[in-house]
Amino acid sequence: MAHATAGWRDRPRSAGGPDSRRGLALRTFYARTRRLAVAAGVALAVPFVCTPPAHALDSIALNAPGASDSLLETLRASSLLLTSEEAERTDPIDLMAAARAEYGRLINLLDEEAYYAPEIHVRVDGREAADISPLNNPGRIDNIVIDIALGPQFTFGEIAIAPLAPGTELPADFAPGQPARSTVVRAALTAALEAWRDQGHALVESVGQQVVANHNTRSLNVRVSLAPGPRLNVGAIIPEGNERTRDRRVVAIAGLRRGELHTPESIADAETRLRQTGAFSTVVLETAETPNPDNTVDVTARVEEALPRRIGFGAELDSENGVGLSGFWLHRNLLGGAERLRLEAAIDGIAAQVGGVGFTLSALYTRPATFNRDTDMELGLNAVRMSERDYDADAYEASASLVRRYSDTITVSGGLNLRFETADYSGLDRDFGTFGVPLAITYDTRDEPLNATQGYYLWTEAMPYLGFAQADSGLRLRFDARIYNDVGTDGRIVLAARAQLGAVVGAATPATPRGFLFYSGGGGTVRGLPYQSLGVTTNGVDSGGRGFAALSAEVRFQVRENYSIVAFADAGAVSSGAFSGVSGWHAGAGLGLRYDTPIGPLRLDVAVPVRRNASVTNSDFQLYLGIGQAF
Repeated sequence: MAHATAGWRDRPRSAGGPDSRRGLALRTFYARTRRLAVAAGVALAVPFVCTPPAHALDSIALNAPGASDSLLETLRASSLLLTSEEAERTDPIDLMAAARAEYGRLINLLDEEAYYAPEIHVRVDGREAADISPLNNPGRIDNIVIDIALGPQFTFGEIAIAPLAPGTELPADFAPGQPARSTVVRAALTAALEAWRDQGHALVESVGQQVVANHNTRSLNVRVSLAPGPRLNVGAIIPEGNERTRDRRVVAIAGLRRGELHTPESIADAETRLRQTGAFSTVVLETAETPNPDNTVDVTARVEEALPRRIGFGAELDSENGVGLSGFWLHRNLLGGAERLRLEAAIDGIAAQVGGVGFTLSALYTRPATFNRDTDMELGLNAVRMSERDYDADAYEASASLVRRYSDTITVSGGLNLRFETADYSGLDRDFGTFGVPLAITYDTRDEPLNATQGYYLWTEAMPYLGFAQADSGLRLRFDARIYNDVGTDGRIVLAARAQLGAVVGAATPATPRGFLFYSGGGGTVRGLPYQSLGVTTNGVDSGGRGFAALSAEVRFQVRENYSIVAFADAGAVSSGAFSGVSGWHAGAGLGLRYDTPIGPLRLDVAVPVRRNASVTNSDFQLYLGIGQAF
């Protein structure tokens, strides 16, 4: 947004007392330094005079008597000269450029710590750096000494920012008697401006600043005048930069309604909606500098379109279930309205010890801002061939759904699902048809979905379905809850836990599609046990169960910048009925290694059984390799 803003631009003016002469002398000295820096820029345009060979620098010292350990550390980290020494940029020309800029760098930093009357000397082999002409740089530098006399720390005296919007909360440190740090002044001014903008005064500005450092009282007096301007509503939305995306679709996705109150939150939400489509690599909404006669203000949606097409590949290894390979092709602006089309293919079970090779083909079309700005429409087709321990099946599925974002953390989806499955198990050939109405809610507060260290993820789905062919009607329920907690270590130690539940209600097991039944075992449920190794046996027929529960826990230790070690334990149970009947459970545990990459952590897990089910007798350990955390 384009706003007229005011910041901490000028050094405080001095007022009264003999100490002010020292402040004035320092300012004059600093001004002369700046003039010399300009002269140095002019000197670069003339041929360099040959200088003797450079001599290696012996030392750079920084002295600040009376400075606290934290301030001294900050000064050292901010020093241009010390940074040049650390980077081994010790040529005399480089050092002199850094030395001349050192004064301004340190003065600005000391302003932030409320020291407004410091004395700073940068001596190059005993000579003040500011006194050395840029046209006569030394050919050799042995020692540089930076001496800082801090002087007194100033406190706030008389302070005023007016007028303030109702309910404005200024920083607690912006009060008489508190250290007069320049950062606090900036924060107070920002808070005052944002409070007006939050109430619709989009073009509020600072029209006057008086910042006076009184050396007699060692205080800083601050007076800032604001001009809130009128309360404004959103006017026209003007797309710019879009070449393949239609203007009206940019406006629809941004979702700013003409006449609604103009606030920073509404602008930020509009930018987020445009970014989430994936069609734009950059999105900036800029507010016009002048309002319209009807107290509206226009907003320019300045976008840069991303490359429309993208491809990707993936691979996973499970020592029991074999190798899985996948790939996708994505178009992010299919029809000029930021629509996405994702085509995906996968093959699994390569070299599997149990079962055979399976295939998946899928297509998903997504249209953002359908019916309203927060609702996407999704149309999907899916074809799957499953070759598992207990059955072989082919399934074909078509779906249509609406996905509504109610907030940054809550998403609700609902739609229709038509599925047909042909299955072969225990010598039986069955056809299962279902027409379902899935409804799902997602609550997600994770800080990073692919590698979370804090937050929650809750997902639940209920799908009542009408069965046809040889399928009964019923209700399928699924639930997935995850929690992550960084135990006060900036992500170095993370506790993670997961709970999964599933149930099929109202349909008998033989009349339930094989893809609706639940198994346990493998990388997604219980590591250390073979994939889908735990099911149920009903009347001599092995199958998945109509009830399922699993628990997982991990402790993730970051041992180096990109490496982590993980200790984990999983347990799972499957029952013949939704909440009762014949059941069994098993458990596994192990260790894993993570290596962070730009697309997510590379995961290697090795797990062993802790409690086996009766059908597994010869499995000593399982190996899992993939991208992304296990959950």
